[in-house]
Amino acid sequence: MRTLATLHSPLTTIRVSLRGIFIISELTGPLAERIRAIQERFDPKMARLTPPHVTIAGSSGTGVIEPRTTAAELHAALDPIVATTPPLTLHFGPPTRFMQTNIVSLPLDPHGPLRALHERIAASGLRFEQARFAFTPHCTLSFYPTLTPERLRELLSIRIPEPVVLDRIEAYYTANPQPARKLYEGMLGGDRGSGE
Repeated sequence: MRTLATLHSPLTTIRVSLRGIFIISELTGPLAERIRAIQERFDPKMARLTPPHVTIAGSSGTGVIEPRTTAAELHAALDPIVATTPPLTLHFGPPTRFMQTNIVSLPLDPHGPLRALHERIAASGLRFEQARFAFTPHCTLSFYPTLTPERLRELLSIRIPEPVVLDRIEAYYTANPQPARKLYEGMLGGDRGSGE
């Protein structure tokens, strides 16, 4: 079974606490398969642990959601946002290396509709820890390995020109090294989805 133990990357290596709730959007379809293939090539461990996803809240812009937050509280806060937010069509920028690490991610524009979604979640009444970094939505390509200069150049040269469609949000409780647990899922545009 896959887990989302690294869903809060690229901040795992510099956070003191690895316990809390993160909000992501799992990628689907051919784009997810393409990113999975890149992850398997450059970071097989991460590819085994987490499906390709965009981090929306918990690693930047906001800290993690308070770990005692219940699925019912997540539904109360997130269902109105999910119901009134249409699916988002976005584009990845060129891969970037997170400062002073070997972590490489595909960034998304931190402005526009994705920022609006993030801000609505941040103002939803959920209890967040303090953010350490400005909002930097991303999809991590490589997290664990130390990349040689050649491998790093190769990874940074990758381009993903096709659009990214975010049509859902999920909330996962993470307490490394235990497997993450999904607490919430909602389809953007009004489908409530499910929670465990």
